[in-house]
Amino acid sequence: MRTLALVLTLCLSSVLSHAAQSGSHVLYIGGTRPDIPAKNSGEIVVSDRTYFVFTSKHTTVRIPFERINLLEYGQKVNRRVLEAVVISPLFMMSKKREHFLTVGFQDDDGQQQAMVFQVDKNDIRIALVTLEARTGQAIQYQDDEARLSGKG
Repeated sequence: MRTLALVLTLCLSSVLSHAAQSGSHVLYIGGTRPDIPAKNSGEIVVSDRTYFVFTSKHTTVRIPFERINLLEYGQKVNRRVLEAVVISPLFMMSKKREHFLTVGFQDDDGQQQAMVFQVDKNDIRIALVTLEARTGQAIQYQDDEARLSGKG
């Protein structure tokens, strides 16, 4: 019985460690970086103690947290009209929320830069809390609905 408990503890520890190290899947919507194509999927990692990291198959961007000077969160809500017409009127009641994170920062040349990401709804709260803690910047919410969603 103790062996089973030990094995389960080790497995759970491994899973939690991997979850803490893994990033959030995102879609880079756009920004001031010409080296990153718009609509580029990748991953952001906020668990590093020094850097905000965005990695995609095209590039890796590492921004020191101390250079981040803007964090903004908002949502875009689209009604599923086509689904309502084709499938069921009940879909008119549902909304699709897209979660957007804007990261503003100064680059190595002292120029202001910005990157806008669409973040998975399951990852946004952890990313916001961690970014606030690491950067010392307060999240700016686009509206009250975003504020409620972002703070959980």
